[in-house]
Amino acid sequence: MKKSISIFIFISLLGCNSNKNKDIKLSASDLNQATVAFVELNKALKSDNGKLWNHKLDGPILLANRDTRTIIANEQDEKGDLVQQGGFYIGKFPENMNIANTAVDWKGKRWTMVALPLPDTKEKRLSLLIHESFHRIQPSIGFDSLGEIQSIHLDNKNGRVYLKLELEALKKALGSVKPENHIKNALIFRQYRHQLFPEAKISENTLELLEGLAEYTGSILSGRTNTELQKHYVSQIDWFYEMPSFVRSFAYFTIPVYGYFMQKKDRYWNLEINKKTNLTDFILDFYKRDQLKLNNEEIFQLGMSYEIDSIIEFENKREINRLGQINKYKAMFLSDSVISIKLENMSIGFNPKNIMPLDSFGTVYPNIRITDNWGVLEVDSCGALLSPEWNKVTISYPELITDTLISGKGWKLKLKNLWKLEKNNGKYNLIKK
Repeated sequence: MKKSISIFIFISLLGCNSNKNKDIKLSASDLNQATVAFVELNKALKSDNGKLWNHKLDGPILLANRDTRTIIANEQDEKGDLVQQGGFYIGKFPENMNIANTAVDWKGKRWTMVALPLPDTKEKRLSLLIHESFHRIQPSIGFDSLGEIQSIHLDNKNGRVYLKLELEALKKALGSVKPENHIKNALIFRQYRHQLFPEAKISENTLELLEGLAEYTGSILSGRTNTELQKHYVSQIDWFYEMPSFVRSFAYFTIPVYGYFMQKKDRYWNLEINKKTNLTDFILDFYKRDQLKLNNEEIFQLGMSYEIDSIIEFENKREINRLGQINKYKAMFLSDSVISIKLENMSIGFNPKNIMPLDSFGTVYPNIRITDNWGVLEVDSCGALLSPEWNKVTISYPELITDTLISGKGWKLKLKNLWKLEKNNGKYNLIKK
């Protein structure tokens, strides 16, 4: 199965370009954001000049409006389909592809794509644009074909407790003139978490390579001063705690902080790693820390310095709610009246902050957009269950069925002409006509 993962002023555009891009509606806000963002980014990347990764980060960029699907690019596509308007190139992004903050291959080029609207401060805009620009160059600097193993243990009470303790130690390091002891303790909490969940060291590493390095790159080149970086990382960690799920978001908050401290000792530590590096081992070696065998009493005692009591109290309450939500999802997605759809040539976009593992059945995505050979599935609430192998998606029973549009609670399915929904023995299946 092929898959890809992935966030009016009337302007008359004449000339020899494709007719479908002849007349495009763009908002004044989108144009203004593009003007500001491209100037800021060009200045920041010119200052770096490719030093951080021995590779320049500047290149093709698409700013995309999810509602109108209009795009503003900083350069022309290889096929010449985009229409030049001043210093920009304007077009429409196809319905069968997802708009997201990502890197995308389209019309002969590999683009950095960022969804509009952009963040409201220069530093946040640069962090986001540079983060996604890193994804575009990843294959060129040896981080190609990065697979992800989902860290489902981070929806477990103990997984979350010891991740929070690690982050609390990193927060104290950020506020200390002598951070080394807090960094050491953060690594102890990390090792203990990996001790409790033996698969965690490998699974966490996959996302830290994929997203942690990108977020480190975005933050370190964002133009923030040293003090601003410290405050930024602390506020980001506090914001992280408010997320419903840690499973696919933790790496945005761990590696940037470790990277910040490592670059103080070695500006280009990141040039020593590759896609086969285990970042936990690398960081332990960087700080000359041994692999430890730890016991619960020692960890609890150490945790007293990092609010372990209040963390456990919060996570006990959350665990009760989590188990209740799991039971609701099982009742919703494991019944006979659901629709199960096979995935063949999938492109997917989703919110990584609120996903929920559902035991061995897969993962529930409350908000998701999937395009495939059969059409487009959009889920804006209530969720969809994606199988562990990403070869099947399950949604709740349909409430409205027509030849081209099927909808249910919190979702709608736009079908292509050759497909239809069929019910046999109480079960719904999507089949070709």
